[in-house]
Order: sequence, then C-alpha cells, then structure tokens
Amino acid sequence: MFDQDHYLKLYTEELERYCIPFWLEHGQDQEYGGLLNCLDRKGEVYSLDKSVWMQGRCAYMYSHLYNTFKQDPRYLDLARSCIDFLNAHCFDKDGRMYFTVTRDGKPLRKRRYYFSETFYIMANIEYYGATKEPSYLAAARKVYDMTYAIYQDPKNDPFQIFPKVYPETRNLKAQGPSMIFLNVTSIMRQFDPERTSLYNEHIDECIAEIKKHNFPEMHAQLESITQDNRPFLDSSEARIINPGHDLECAYFLAEEAQYRNDKNLLSFAESVFRDAIKNGWDEEYQGILYFVDCLGKPVEAYEHDMKLWWPHNEGINASLLLYHLTKDPFYLEWFIKITDYAFTHFTDHEYGEWYGYLRRDGKVTEPPCKGHTYKGPFHVMRCLNNTVQLLKKGV
Repeated sequence: MFDQDHYLKLYTEELERYCIPFWLEHGQDQEYGGLLNCLDRKGEVYSLDKSVWMQGRCAYMYSHLYNTFKQDPRYLDLARSCIDFLNAHCFDKDGRMYFTVTRDGKPLRKRRYYFSETFYIMANIEYYGATKEPSYLAAARKVYDMTYAIYQDPKNDPFQIFPKVYPETRNLKAQGPSMIFLNVTSIMRQFDPERTSLYNEHIDECIAEIKKHNFPEMHAQLESITQDNRPFLDSSEARIINPGHDLECAYFLAEEAQYRNDKNLLSFAESVFRDAIKNGWDEEYQGILYFVDCLGKPVEAYEHDMKLWWPHNEGINASLLLYHLTKDPFYLEWFIKITDYAFTHFTDHEYGEWYGYLRRDGKVTEPPCKGHTYKGPFHVMRCLNNTVQLLKKGV
C-alpha cells in the first residue's frame, strides 16, 4: 500500500527545510544583485563568475514556488534581483544573451545555444504570473518570439557563429531544443492565454520533432539524428542516449498529454520513459547513468557512468505523473525506487541542498559542490515541488 502521507511529508520537508533556504541564505549577491551560483557543500562561494542561464532558472524557480508552494515575499525578492541583473548585464548588442559573466556583469562567454534566452523567458513569464506586471509579459514575449524564430530556422540568429562540426561534412540536429521549447511554450501558454493558438501550434511542432528522435526498434530516443531524420551510427557521439533528458522529455510529454487529454501522446510519453529507464538504470549499483551508447558500445565521455542529480529529479517527476495519469503500478514502483536512491545518496541534511555528482558506486565526488555553472536552484526544487503538488492532489 502506497503511503502517500509519508512521501508528502518527506518531499515537503526536503523542499522547505533543506533546499529553499540554502539559496536564500547563501546564493543572493547583496552587492551586485542576482545569484552567486558557485557554492560548495557548506554554501560558501568558491567562484564569483555567474552563470547567466542560472540567473533565469533561479528567477523562474522562486517565482514558481511563490505561485504554487508559498507566497513568501523573499522568493519574489530573489527572483526580481536575478531578472534585474539579467536585464542590466546579460544581453549583447545583437539581442542575444551571454552564457557566463563576471560577478559585476561583464561578459565572459557567449554560446551558439539559446538556453540563456529560454530560461530568461521562463523567469519573466512566471514572475509575471506572480505580479501581473505587464512589462514582464512583454519581455517574455519579445525574447520568446526571437528565440523561437531561431529554433525554426538558424538563419534568423543574429549571432552567427560557426557550428562545432562542419555541416557540409556532418549535419546533425539535436533533441534538446525541441524538448526545451515544449516546456517553455507550455509555461507561456499558461500565463499568456491570448496567444494560446500560437503556442499550441508551436507545441505541435516540438512534439513532431521529438518523435523523429524516437526509434522503437532500437528502444532508443537519440540525442542527435541526421537532418532527414535517420540515426547516424558511424559516430559514437551520434549514438548517445541521455536517459536524464529522455525522462525529462517523458515528463513534458505527459504534462501536455494531460492538458490535451490525449491518450496517444500519453502512450508515447510512456514509451519514452520505459526506454529511458531500461537504458539508463544501473542494475549493479542502482541509480541512473549519465550517457549510454544505443548499440552498447563504449561511450567517449568520461563522465558517462557517473550519477548526476538531475536525471534522478526528472525520473521522479516523470514516474509519479505517469502513475497519476495511468494508475499503472509500474510507474509507482519506479517513483519509490528512484526516490529511495536519490534520498539515500544525494541529500545532505547537515548543510542542505543536494550533491551534484556521484561516482558510479554512489560515493560523492570530492570535494563536493552544491552549485556551479550548470547546477543551481532548479532541477532539485522543481522535482520536490512538483511531487508535493501532485501528492496534495492525490495520486
């Protein structure tokens, strides 16, 4: 018998006692504004460089917590500080955003990828949902329209930087942008109903692209495929399966299936989840592997067999929502299994937040960190809050 009250208490305490306060107490930059995202186990700053997309992720997450978990004004104060920092320092003259900046906002690095922009969009639209201040809706729409145009055709990108592989030789496309825009667009639709038909059209496009990366005969959702939608199996990089991305994708697909009451889309989300967990679960040491090869060949990335925080967060998100929508005990079993692993290995009740990196055998990498360019107040708290909200509704 599933003890729903036990898990509700577990997730609520983890969120409210150990994770939300960690970034409020240690991450806020009182001098320059925004988030200091490079924090060690105790919450002490070990690098002053700032991740631009983490400013957006933080602003989104604390706005979302305000909208769904608790209307604590400190949440909006931190969110507003991050958005103000982004507006003041993180846009280049061409309208694109930097990827990293100094503590006081001087540009360090800019990338061809537009993930800084997508999280800026999420930050502004969720903050608009909390405050109803129209300037944030306008900002979200402006950057959304620019960035989605780039997604549809890279020639629309004002930041024309040479791709990392010669497209004349090998022209592949990644799953990540379609998955991200599926999520971003659904959030825009929630708070900007005036443009629902446009957002639905864009979501249809994203789902169609995601489906092109799915190969049932291989039990694989591939990260990269050719422009004419075929797997490219001659390169180890192109054979990569990222189980965490696929679990996150399954969650976004299930959310959209719920919104539409679309059984076929839900069935597709289930298949993505089942393949991801089959490919990614480490039967020897437990936990979810970072990368695997779709043919079972060696993986070039040296971190491929490590256990990272966020795939487990996304596995929890997807398994519980799929159980809620299907009542299939398979998903409940996986929710419990991933929860047990994650709360045993990633949590830190002495100093708060979750460790980011484990070795394959589950030992924390040394010295441990709680935040850096890629890890911050996002995946963990999104997972914890999603679980709390769903358990409150009843699964």
